Amino acid sequence: MELRTLRYFVAVAEELHFGRAATRLHMSQPPLSRAIKGLEAEAGAPLFVRSPAGVTLTAAGAVLLDEARALLDHAERVAVRVRAAAGVATVTVGILGDGTDPGVARLAAAYRRRHPGVDIRVRETDLTDPTCGLRAGLVDVALTRAPFDDTALTVRVLRTDPVGVVLRADDPLAGRGRLRLADLDGRRWFRFPQGTDPLWQSYWNGGEPREGPVVRGVQECLQAVLWNGTVGLAPIDGDLPAQLAVVPLDDMAPSRVVAVWNEGDTNPLVRSFVETATAAYRP
Repeated sequence: MELRTLRYFVAVAEELHFGRAATRLHMSQPPLSRAIKGLEAEAGAPLFVRSPAGVTLTAAGAVLLDEARALLDHAERVAVRVRAAAGVATVTVGILGDGTDPGVARLAAAYRRRHPGVDIRVRETDLTDPTCGLRAGLVDVALTRAPFDDTALTVRVLRTDPVGVVLRADDPLAGRGRLRLADLDGRRWFRFPQGTDPLWQSYWNGGEPREGPVVRGVQECLQAVLWNGTVGLAPIDGDLPAQLAVVPLDDMAPSRVVAVWNEGDTNPLVRSFVETATAAYRP
């Protein structure tokens, strides 16, 4: 199985939609569909159940997703080590979620102007790793959201965003102007897999244990709300489909957008990245 095809598969599995996955991969949908069909032929089993609304993973697809993520992480780790040995001027940036924050676009343009000869590589991660591969040595610096265990890490706050609860548009609570966490008692929430950073998990669960479906990516969270009426939290200014609504929460601490890097890292390209990010995210 080719790594490129596995990347295609992971994108479809995380987006649960061929069109969104194609957009994320910066390609058209027909070659993506052909690649997945070829992968299914190679695996000898269907990996997705297809419907007009999107796709869901089969049992075989769920197994391959775990294995594909592990293989791709290992391949990235190898590439990082090889580039370091070759002495290539490279900065690898970890980005949480879908990377559509306008601050990222401003930062990218400013950093390219400041360091036109540097090879900038981006590693997008799902919601189960708030440090975006920093602890595993896969990235040099991460753009993410706090809180998480920041032991041996340095964190720079770039912006704070108010947080609300994501609901289906036809949910009785969706018409309320504001809510409190107590208004959501007894409701099912989306959760992250076992082993996810406890501080991160607790924040997005409103500070207490919850019951509900386990998710990894932004689209999985939104689909859980859309299909099952699950609730969860999200920044107020995030883009949402028309069928969903976000209602501000009065007693929820704001979400902090941060740059984070390894404590004691003296790489001047990382330091420059953080300073450029601070300016790019300034109101």
